[in-house]
Amino acid sequence: MATKKQETKEQELEEIVSKSEMFIEQNSKKILIGIVAIIVIVAAYFGYEHAYRIPLEKKANAALFKGEQYFAKDSFALALNGNGADYQGLESVISEFGSTNAGNLAKAYAGICYFKLGENEKALDKLKSFDSKDNMVSPAIVGLIGDCYVNMGQIEEGITYFKKAANAANNEVISPVYLKKAGIAYENLKKYPEALQVYQEIKDKYFNSFEASDIDKYIYRAQELNK
Repeated sequence: MATKKQETKEQELEEIVSKSEMFIEQNSKKILIGIVAIIVIVAAYFGYEHAYRIPLEKKANAALFKGEQYFAKDSFALALNGNGADYQGLESVISEFGSTNAGNLAKAYAGICYFKLGENEKALDKLKSFDSKDNMVSPAIVGLIGDCYVNMGQIEEGITYFKKAANAANNEVISPVYLKKAGIAYENLKKYPEALQVYQEIKDKYFNSFEASDIDKYIYRAQELNK
């Protein structure tokens, strides 16, 4: 025989179920519309992926391929502007496929090409439009932005980007390279305490790096110049 406590509990459960059923009955149309909307959104996403984005990405990769070959051969002008025959150039790839991964990569290639050709302002435009979260590629591009600013005589701005690159990378391959660049730039500005600080950071934090192998002479020079 059920106790009063059990009966009360059963009644509560029945009430909850009853309310749930009532809610579904009263809102069945809204629920159905919601389910259909979710199905439509999911179907549209997969349709977009397979019918548009993936084919577009393939076209972009194909368009970029020749440019990568020219880039690897240091034929920077050809990589940028095309060969007038079967390759239109990085600028064309960016214009047509800028929203794709390949189009984004083309921005980095184009920025480096412009930098190599001495066109620093155009290089900045392309390098700053490149987007990457890779902890090797992204800091290297940030550091190259610093190089562009230094070449343009904006040394303080260049130092800012060198230090950003070093902090973003936080590894012994890239960080000491840009810290040393920052130190040399500081010396150029006669800011010897700041130069000494970044050189010391290389020695203390990245002591196994190639740049650390001769960092003592840079530290010594900055100390002497600071006297």
